[in-house]
Amino acid sequence: MTKNVLLSWSGGKDSALALYRVVHKSEYHIKALLTTLTAGYDRISMHGVRRELLEQQAHSLGLPLQILTIPQNCTDEEYDSLMRETLEKHLTQGVTDVVFGDVFLEDIRSYREERLAEVAMKGVFPLWGMDTCQLAQDFLNLGFKAVLVCVDTHKLDGGFAGRTYDENLLADLPPGIDPCGEHGAFHTFVYDGPIFHHRIDFQVGETVLREGRFQFCDLIPRG
Repeated sequence: MTKNVLLSWSGGKDSALALYRVVHKSEYHIKALLTTLTAGYDRISMHGVRRELLEQQAHSLGLPLQILTIPQNCTDEEYDSLMRETLEKHLTQGVTDVVFGDVFLEDIRSYREERLAEVAMKGVFPLWGMDTCQLAQDFLNLGFKAVLVCVDTHKLDGGFAGRTYDENLLADLPPGIDPCGEHGAFHTFVYDGPIFHHRIDFQVGETVLREGRFQFCDLIPRG
């Protein structure tokens, strides 16, 4: 029996790999990509990518986009309430599961499963338990293309922001930094790959340090 699912979409490599692993499976029908944007900035939360580029991703993937807008300085309670409202709407439309690109952070998975259980939904984790070095290589070998859009400068040099996610970048990562950016060292924007119908066209803009910690690289849509 085919399950109707949402896919938690950050625009980055983990969610792209999760989508790649489920998009052709007959057991899942993806109803929409679920993405959180921050009000005022109108950009993907934590990643800082413009809405226009997010919409171009969804168009290239051929999937509907469900945007959840949260306020700036959103509290956990506010986020949970807004997310629950969105999930309940999709539950009435037959959605039973949400797909995530999480790999090994047990606390995050537990949090997601607990929140989903409150609305009688379940989580699907197609990348769970996989070796992140292998995942990074799989991502590149499959032909995905990505760029680093946010770097936590408490964990990684801010100069990595704006760099292409490739073999050279992986070789330059210092010891202790996960190649998939687990633990939040960096976030990415995927602009091409086997699940895209066409490449997302953009140019790399300026980098800005925010909150004294996060180095964001602005990606500017072309055309």
